[in-house]
Amino acid sequence: MAERERGVRLAPYTTLRVGGEARAFVTARDAGELAALVGEADRAGEPVLVLGGGSNLLISDEGFDGLVVKVASRGVSVAEVDGRVEVTAEAGEDWDALVQRAVAEGWSGVECLSGIPGLVGSTPIQNVGAYGQEVAQTVTGVRVYDRRAREIRDLGPADCGFAYRDSVFKRDPARYVVLAVTYSLERADLSGPVAYQELATRLGVELGARAGLHDVRDAVIGLRRGKGMVLDPADPDTCSAGSFFTNPVLSAAEAAELERRSPGFPRWAMPGDHVKVPAGWLIEHAGFPKGYRRGPARISTKHTLALTNPGGLHVTGFPTDPEALVSGAPPVPDAEPAATAADLLELAREIRQGVEAKFGVTLVNEPVLAGVTL
Repeated sequence: MAERERGVRLAPYTTLRVGGEARAFVTARDAGELAALVGEADRAGEPVLVLGGGSNLLISDEGFDGLVVKVASRGVSVAEVDGRVEVTAEAGEDWDALVQRAVAEGWSGVECLSGIPGLVGSTPIQNVGAYGQEVAQTVTGVRVYDRRAREIRDLGPADCGFAYRDSVFKRDPARYVVLAVTYSLERADLSGPVAYQELATRLGVELGARAGLHDVRDAVIGLRRGKGMVLDPADPDTCSAGSFFTNPVLSAAEAAELERRSPGFPRWAMPGDHVKVPAGWLIEHAGFPKGYRRGPARISTKHTLALTNPGGLHVTGFPTDPEALVSGAPPVPDAEPAATAADLLELAREIRQGVEAKFGVTLVNEPVLAGVTL
């Protein structure tokens, strides 16, 4: 069993670059060790935080008063099943590296999810999605450690409870630890039908058309980079957790109330007479433009949905390789101060309250909050 460390600073393990110390910290190098470490802590009644790539996480300035288990399991296996490619990846594999391999190998189904930071294990938890794709469309199995039953189990898609940026893993975070994920991909040089207008425009194709996998990956990364959503050691806007709020899904009655307050608001039709509203539009039209600042925390200068810690760039460094994360780089003279978790939460609350006051819509945070509440 891996040895525990004491007092490890957690900020360098997150893309927001905030968070205090862990009471205890340990790295799990394989799925068996990951399950065993969590199980042992559960039996001892010790709080556990399972830490992946830290790209969708906001940790308290006080740190975590328990055991932080860093996921570092590796391994990818590939099989042919009914004419499709089944790819099983361990939870600690880098997600974008897996997407890059899929594109290179001619495996279609995840190309629109290029450039998303984090590890494979987080993808079913958040039902990661972008530009008209989400992993629920390709996930055929998730191997988990069931903390309640204290056993390793294999869950099918129906067991995962996938919904928009949601899953059973997110709704009941204390129950399951994701150990590995299996994706079923089409062997093809073309993407699935392009389902997002911004991407179709970038590719120069009609909505619903297919495009080359490499072209789609390049286009998606270009779009994400333009929004500060690709990790970049030279770009302070990428000291973020990506989109801080999910796009609200409104009932017919809620949509009618929003129409009364803001006629003609942008929307996408959803099943069951629901509509999805772009959170970025709500934020900007509630008076919070790109670059809006509260102390050292600010909205990205490129994308209204991202809350950023621009000063975190120089304080901790910004390596993109999870194995290269360091505990602190020398301060840069005259650089702006780094934000704290409290700073970011204050900005998030101001935005949420402003949107609710103007539109009657309550925004929901997308990142996992550890030791803090919004």
